[in-house]
Amino acid sequence: MNARSKSRSAARLAAVQALYQHEMEATPVARLLDEFHQHRLGGDIEDEQLAAAEVSFFDDIVEGVIARQEEVDALLDARLSEGWNLKRLDKTMLQILRAGAYELLARPDVPLGSAISEYVDVAHAFFDPPDAKFVNGVLDGVAKAVRS
Repeated sequence: MNARSKSRSAARLAAVQALYQHEMEATPVARLLDEFHQHRLGGDIEDEQLAAAEVSFFDDIVEGVIARQEEVDALLDARLSEGWNLKRLDKTMLQILRAGAYELLARPDVPLGSAISEYVDVAHAFFDPPDAKFVNGVLDGVAKAVRS
């Protein structure tokens, strides 16, 4: 994986974490971005150096998901099985799906396969393999809807 790919992977993971914080605490976007810029992107956690994240990519995902949340949620909701809705999803899972759906919708510069596989990888960091397959299935459905 080259340096740009690593920095984008780090940005995606951080974006999911920021979106989770926004969902749980309603942290204002400007403060949320500033906190991540100052303390979390490429910083240290328990003496471990985090990978440097592509800041502009991180910002775009976080701001884009929040600004277009209604549109993103409608795309996701349409791809859930009957009897399921976004409120039933784990909050972390929801943020992974939102970030992935936003990227598929609004970032045509990112190859479809890369966007999906990156969010499947993020899901693996938090969930068991069946849940990562769920992310793959939902984002594949979103990709078919927004990228023809």
